[in-house]
Amino acid sequence: MIKIGLVGYGRMGRQIADLMKIKGLVPAAIIDPYADGVTAKEINGESLSNADVVIDFSSPDTIMENIETYIQLGINAVIGTTGWFDKIDKVKKLTENKIGLIWSGNFSLGVNLYFKIIEYASNLIGNLAGDSYDPMVHEFHHNQKKDSPSGTAIMIADLVKAGFNAKNSIVTERLDRKRENNELHVSSTRGGYIPGTHIVMFDSLADTIELRHTARSREGFVAGALTAAFWIVDKKGFYNFSEIFNAIQ
Repeated sequence: MIKIGLVGYGRMGRQIADLMKIKGLVPAAIIDPYADGVTAKEINGESLSNADVVIDFSSPDTIMENIETYIQLGINAVIGTTGWFDKIDKVKKLTENKIGLIWSGNFSLGVNLYFKIIEYASNLIGNLAGDSYDPMVHEFHHNQKKDSPSGTAIMIADLVKAGFNAKNSIVTERLDRKRENNELHVSSTRGGYIPGTHIVMFDSLADTIELRHTARSREGFVAGALTAAFWIVDKKGFYNFSEIFNAIQ
């Protein structure tokens, strides 16, 4: 049985630990500099000495340092932390032929099905009626969410943009100007206790087509992250959960 270390013991980390307990698994390590009930405060060779793979739901402020440490220690990793995706090319080079790393802005089974639907719909609408429909993306998350937009929203925007030849730029900030025709706007709302709601709209003068995914809890994210840990433990290379989704469901 593989031994899994947890880095980040917030909501997601605690729920992963709970699911591991249900499955008869004991975390090889629980690391968080601020939380109670952990086995260590720092990531190093000693704190991860018993781990075969680590699941990281920590902070975008420390994730690059964490990844570099996993590479130094030769420990494969599942990265659920978001807010670092502008450094993906750098991480690909760092991990090449060294460790296996699988990442996603969202490990939920339902969300990854939603990705497939968005990809198909965007290609279909973009190719057949791209001049008639104008796409946009909006998301809602709880008031403790640290990044805006979410990693999931950016992944969705990339899928939509790929289907529309006229769209070559993703804009995530508030617009105090006219939006240009080549821009895809991604907007965000933070408030309450919402686990996550993502909406893609294709709007025309005649009608609106809307695709919506609403998460009821984090259970789907937790199960996906644990599945990813079992999949990546004996591999090397850089993987996106959505890219290998068909192989690991």
